[in-house]
Amino acid sequence: MSNNRTISVIDVTLRDAHQCLWATRMTTAMMADVAPLLDRAGFEAIDLVGGAVFDVCVRYLREDPWERMRILSGWVKDTPLIVHHRGQSLFTFELFPDDVVDMTAQRIAANGIRYHTTYDALNDMRNLDVPVRAAKSNGLHVVGGFVYTHSPVHTDTYYINKIQQLVTLGVDGVFLKDPSGLLTPERVTTLIPAAKKVCGTLPLQIHTHCLSGLAPYVLVRAIECGADVVHTATSTIANGASHPATEVFVDNARHLGFTVNVDLECVKQAADRLHYIATRENKPVGTPVEYDSFHFHHQVPGGMISNLKSQLADLAIEHRLEEILEEAGRVRADLGYPIVVSPFAQFIITQAVLNVMGKERYATIPDEVRKYLLGHYGEIAGPVEPGLYDRVIDGAQPVNCRPADLLEPALGRIRAERGPFDTDDDLLLAAYYGEKEYRALKAAGTIKTVYPLAGSPIVTLVKELAARGDIASFQIRRS
Repeated sequence: MSNNRTISVIDVTLRDAHQCLWATRMTTAMMADVAPLLDRAGFEAIDLVGGAVFDVCVRYLREDPWERMRILSGWVKDTPLIVHHRGQSLFTFELFPDDVVDMTAQRIAANGIRYHTTYDALNDMRNLDVPVRAAKSNGLHVVGGFVYTHSPVHTDTYYINKIQQLVTLGVDGVFLKDPSGLLTPERVTTLIPAAKKVCGTLPLQIHTHCLSGLAPYVLVRAIECGADVVHTATSTIANGASHPATEVFVDNARHLGFTVNVDLECVKQAADRLHYIATRENKPVGTPVEYDSFHFHHQVPGGMISNLKSQLADLAIEHRLEEILEEAGRVRADLGYPIVVSPFAQFIITQAVLNVMGKERYATIPDEVRKYLLGHYGEIAGPVEPGLYDRVIDGAQPVNCRPADLLEPALGRIRAERGPFDTDDDLLLAAYYGEKEYRALKAAGTIKTVYPLAGSPIVTLVKELAARGDIASFQIRRS
């Protein structure tokens, strides 16, 4: 593959990066000084809202995600903003009826978004049929994803079949989503050329995390093997559980002869402002992680492990973490190798904790795991442990159709039970959330858009850090 190609870059700073390192707590005001810089940098698109970001906006930040889309569309003039969701599950863990999915696509476009990415956590492309068609009919640029994992059943042939199904849906591009950072340089050399061949003229994007420590090199190998677009984060909140740093990737790609039309001066200015926010808010900055072979067994994302440690400490059993992670790998094999991404990551860990703490494995099986095994979320990639499957079935009827075909339309019922609503955005929020969360969000009022000292010169920033006693760390970072 020739190195004289132009590689495009998608920025994930405003969505996935802070989801990984700041527990998804970047407010809209924190974006005010950063977003215009990223807009001027020359990215193909800027990832903004989706997945946990939508949910945390509602439940914790009390910021209306639809309003965030409108505000950022005013700040970001030249670069398309991305709304990302989980296919038929949209921004939550449960599948929604088709009428909710259809209206969601309408409102994404109506709120200033031009670019949309979507995937299904089980790679069941039936769960992307309606989401992709709805988004395309509303004029959105749609990139469909296949989720990467490491298992005996997730072979290159498996992924070629999934990409062929995506292409048939009529997407404008394809992205490989690697939520646990499991893609290796060796696997890149077989999977990326095969994927690119199936994509044909459609661009192939790579979205991977740094959890194994391999991602920065994986991105380089991916473009050498034919990938067209990569996802990166501003260095301040790159690495760790986040993504490869934009600045490092661009330098590496250019040294190898690729053209990357990203203005690193804009990115570095954004990094300075993010470092100021991190210092002021006592939030971590990203640091590279060392290679961990155990990660490929349990595949649990780093942020989830941090939460698990805290929960186990509350139960005074934090010393059993490694035992639980070991069991998580076994549970995943028993369940037919679901990908360790939401919601199945949560299902696997919950079952692993129950197995470790119970008198026998699978003495207790949560309802969500039963629903998964019965096909309520979609098709299972691998064989389920026979004894476990027999226990779960126990006379129940497995789901063999597209799961959403079993769901009744919801919008009319929600209007009748909880309306009237001022806008269709509010109607959808009521569809996604219960009355308590909905009312709390509406009571919070409009989003604050001014961050303290946003836009202050670096000299003022340094003086404030010095007054706080933080100047040493700032100088080290910039040296």
